[in-house]
Amino acid sequence: MKKKFFLRCVLGFPLGLAIGYSISIITSLIWANGFYSPCVPELVVMMGSEINAVLVQALLCGILGMGFAASSVIWEIEQWGLVKQTGIYFLIASVIMMPIAYVTYWMEHSLKGVISYFGIFAFIFAVVWIAQYIRAKQNVRKMNETLDKQRDSKNE
Repeated sequence: MKKKFFLRCVLGFPLGLAIGYSISIITSLIWANGFYSPCVPELVVMMGSEINAVLVQALLCGILGMGFAASSVIWEIEQWGLVKQTGIYFLIASVIMMPIAYVTYWMEHSLKGVISYFGIFAFIFAVVWIAQYIRAKQNVRKMNETLDKQRDSKNE
């Protein structure tokens, strides 16, 4: 388990960077009027320059990727039920995501902004969780059907 945790940390950092960079490209295509906007202007002001802002955001995206990837080992703890796994994973993901989103100005710096961002985060988490759950149920159903066919063919 420890080996998986550290391997996922190592792989999660560049994955977080790639996802963060991809999101900055997509948001630039939508809202930057033909320009590339690597991070929000408030972060540039806070960091004193665009390069400092980009470096901080890149580091935090990597840390975010590490956190999400490493904490995914929770899903492999068979002694825990699905509710416990989901709750703990959501808690860890929230503790990682919310401060990073606040520091990088991905959310408005107000109570309304924090609540709104958390609501969007929780909604996206729920949608992804439900999609993964449905996919897992379908895989289990297919495996059971395959086992039933094998069992039936042995009984003939």
